Amino acid sequence: MPHSTAADVYDLRIVVIGAGMGGLGTALAFAKKGFKNISVYETASNLGFVGAGIQMPPNVMRVLDRLGVAPEIEAEATDVQATSIRQGSTNEELAHVSMPDIREKYGFPHLTGHRSNLAGSLYNGCLKEPAIKFYFGTSLVNITSFSPKPTLIFRSRAQEEEFTVECDILLSADGIKSPTRSHLLRASHNLTQTEEEDTGQAAYRIMLTREQLAPFPELIKLLDSNTVVRWVGERRHIIAYPVSNHNIYNISTAHPDTNFASATSATYTTKGSKSQMLSVFETFCPLVQDMLNLVPDGEVCEWKLRIHKPLPTWVHGSVALVGDACHATLPHLSQGAAMAIEDGAVLAEVVSEIPAEKIHDGETITKTLKVYELLRKPHCTALVDLATHSGRVLHLGEGKAKEERDKAFKENGKSGSVPDKWASPDVQKMIYANDCVKEARERFGKLFASL
Repeated sequence: MPHSTAADVYDLRIVVIGAGMGGLGTALAFAKKGFKNISVYETASNLGFVGAGIQMPPNVMRVLDRLGVAPEIEAEATDVQATSIRQGSTNEELAHVSMPDIREKYGFPHLTGHRSNLAGSLYNGCLKEPAIKFYFGTSLVNITSFSPKPTLIFRSRAQEEEFTVECDILLSADGIKSPTRSHLLRASHNLTQTEEEDTGQAAYRIMLTREQLAPFPELIKLLDSNTVVRWVGERRHIIAYPVSNHNIYNISTAHPDTNFASATSATYTTKGSKSQMLSVFETFCPLVQDMLNLVPDGEVCEWKLRIHKPLPTWVHGSVALVGDACHATLPHLSQGAAMAIEDGAVLAEVVSEIPAEKIHDGETITKTLKVYELLRKPHCTALVDLATHSGRVLHLGEGKAKEERDKAFKENGKSGSVPDKWASPDVQKMIYANDCVKEARERFGKLFASL
């Protein structure tokens, strides 16, 4: 831990809103950096880790390693060695991209795991840090001051009266429906709402156990492999991989949004119909049908895939947005959680650069948070755009463009590029080699001076 002095940057009162991946990662990054007063406010009454599988590529494993939680995550995760991209209707392999040297190339593996394992490891890491305190069942009502000291009004389920919290820096990782974003954009740009970009896509998320797969040797073979499989079809695809020590097969889809099209913008999930799910993928091969038929009736849940158009700012005063609150993405690059955790690591790095004599200077704090935005916004925007592009390419229907795509798939990445950008060596190099903390350390001085 860095040396503490009388007037010390590490005494700054840091408030984090949201205890998802971005919020937990942010809190832990600040604690590991030496900050001594970190409060995390979460609307849910407990973390109750649920959800499906998640990919943890080398760029985020690098950060998780610095946070001290990588061994716990890796113990249960699958070390991905290849991806198989298949035609959904026939199960014919369009491309098989081997990636056995990811760890050697980038210093860290590409893992797939259970979302609860990643979140639980981050939470366990936070619980070991005396500097971090959690306040569950607590929702943001308003922000009455953004600078120099953010003043927040919360409502807690534990008490009737709303209460006020003052801090030095507010970092809000409160998700795609971020209340903080609404307050921030109203204060900074007089915007009453953010502009949503309709993706036209929704997703089913499914987890099947080894016991469920046991009657199907081909599915057991996939469960025992270190391969991510993607079945592609017109306007839809399925991605699947093993998690939890190869005991669970995680399946996620992307397909046309019909259930949410007429719903209010506040609707993000719905109980799905198994028969409807089967009809969405009725043209896919028998292997896929076998998988989907294993889903118990009543356990189908569908998510609308939402993103927002780029925000005019991520920062106002001493307040900054983190993760999905400022750069929600489609899942086709598997970088959503990774970007949020990286955001927190970069914030901890840049805030630690504030000189002791400037820790209560609002302008210095704002400029420091703006450096975070300058470091992260171009990178994250590029990845959000690339995920959208990759989805379009994966979902091509019959025609010349699909023929060209499939021809490129057959090269198996030998040209350095794959149409599925998640598996493309050139894109992997751009993302996986990026050490966000090192970049923040090296570029902080110049970027701060430019503001």
